[in-house]
Amino acid sequence: MRKAKPKKRVILPDPVFNDVKVSKFVNHLMYDGKKNISYEIFYAALETVKSKMQNEEKTALEIWKKALENVTPQVEVKSRRVGGATFQVPTEIRPDRKESISMKNLIIFARKRGGKSMADKLAAEIMDAYNEQGGAFKRKEDMHRMAEANRAFAHFRF
Repeated sequence: MRKAKPKKRVILPDPVFNDVKVSKFVNHLMYDGKKNISYEIFYAALETVKSKMQNEEKTALEIWKKALENVTPQVEVKSRRVGGATFQVPTEIRPDRKESISMKNLIIFARKRGGKSMADKLAAEIMDAYNEQGGAFKRKEDMHRMAEANRAFAHFRF
């Protein structure tokens, strides 16, 4: 490689839970540099989750982490050209990319939902993901299905 690897940026933990994962999620959620609004949306969504799922023995943060885990894909397909034909080659995903994909999917499908505020939509998507349903979980299942269907091309891995 000609260029040096870019330095990894240090992400500071969030003020309430003191968790770096929460900060990363809020950064994905943020529009136009409005981080305060993103934090408000996230914390409001967790409050909603806590009020709606009181029968769970877990905290709202643990429910959110389990929901993220449930929508995290293990494999994805990448296009690879071999002799004029394009193959969908299943490849494993790096851990940092897994985390990023799961967060983005959760947010994308929360935004697509019908609902009052973004906090309500996000809370609904988190609860669905926790219960292994909803759009983000379906996306993960589709990715795994595609990889399974194209397992024959795994030897083209790059």
